[in-house]
Amino acid sequence: MHRRRVLASTAAVAAAVLALSACAPSDDAPDPGADGGATSAAGSEDCAEPVALDVWSWRTEDKDTYETIFDVFEEANPCITVNFQAYKNTEYNQILQTGLTGSDGPDVAQVRSYGLLQPLVEGGNLAPLDDVVPALAEFDDAILDGARGKEDGALYGVPFATQTIQVFYNTAIFEEHGLEEPETWEDFIAINDTLEAAGVTPLAVGAKDAWFVPTVHDALTAAQYGGADFQQALREGSTDFNDPAYVASIQTFADLEQYMPDDVVGVGYTDAQVLFTSGAAAMFAGGSYELAFFQSSNPELELGVFQVPPPEGSALDHPVSPGYADGNWGLSAASDNAEEAETLLNWLADAEFGQMVANDLKQFSPVPGVEFDEPLMQEMWDLYQENPAPYLLLVDYRYGDPVGTDLMGEGGQQLFLGELDAAGVASKIQDGLSAWWTPGQ
Repeated sequence: MHRRRVLASTAAVAAAVLALSACAPSDDAPDPGADGGATSAAGSEDCAEPVALDVWSWRTEDKDTYETIFDVFEEANPCITVNFQAYKNTEYNQILQTGLTGSDGPDVAQVRSYGLLQPLVEGGNLAPLDDVVPALAEFDDAILDGARGKEDGALYGVPFATQTIQVFYNTAIFEEHGLEEPETWEDFIAINDTLEAAGVTPLAVGAKDAWFVPTVHDALTAAQYGGADFQQALREGSTDFNDPAYVASIQTFADLEQYMPDDVVGVGYTDAQVLFTSGAAAMFAGGSYELAFFQSSNPELELGVFQVPPPEGSALDHPVSPGYADGNWGLSAASDNAEEAETLLNWLADAEFGQMVANDLKQFSPVPGVEFDEPLMQEMWDLYQENPAPYLLLVDYRYGDPVGTDLMGEGGQQLFLGELDAAGVASKIQDGLSAWWTPGQ
């Protein structure tokens, strides 16, 4: 059993509010025309023609930390300054698309992974990096899959974070009620029953934000439907989303609604975060990106993590942690400062940057050689390494329209509202994906 009680660090990033295809939107984005980011006084003094790189991101919550991180790059490269600009998560894709096709776009930008990367690749908006960033050859192939062009297989980004999905729990609440991490599905249900009887919301879930619904579904039931084995069967064409194991996982999701907040479809994602950090709810099924926010929101919060054991008769007999590549740093094909941008991209693939991502942003940097000093991060990473699974609908089913996560998000809401049963949600996913995906092809 993996169990470690960790006192949340007061040195956590105060501005981190982490949310993917899987993080929560933020409302404090700057005007797209405004200048932002750190600048280097040394640049103007030491260089005849200092170059300012515009770097864009969807992570408004990390803006201050990134500016501090880029100060380190500027100290080593006094002729280059970084203007870091962050935009609202839900508006970023359109802002970036417009910027990359116009004359006022970024030199380097955070770009999505897997299927959501492809429109930029197909539009010729990004430059391939295979020969530009040699260090990419040392990255894990599974992580690089999130940065590849689907047709040409070229790499169009430097991966910046890996996310894992599991259950966080409040160790003080567990201790108060004599609870321990579950080893079986029966243990997990007993924990929920005990908490519910004590007047504590067992699971902090906000289904009002559809993007969060498939994350929770995978956190609770990925082992039940088969994880990577089910992914492979889908790829081979030996099954589809009407598979009984997948339908059963959706039914389990529906059955667990009784342990979620009342009117869960009316509860927002940020409401669920507050329920958990305030101690009103005992568990939170979500991504590793939550850690910094939880720690900064309540420095006294004691946290633990676990993988949910599967019910009897599941496709797998052991729990798993779904995971995915969160995004990449891409090079604009229209950049007027390509040489300087390439210098930055090589630094973004270096262990110095990767270690700061791990230490300051509390993110799993995919840069080889990075270590995780935060004990709870190390535990989540160990759990993922022991029993990994794909965050299926994000990894494989965002290459067409509609995307898999959207279908499960809307379908999960309809499930909780009583508008669809489990088989109906599975059919909704299968029928929607059939518009562009054929099993086995």
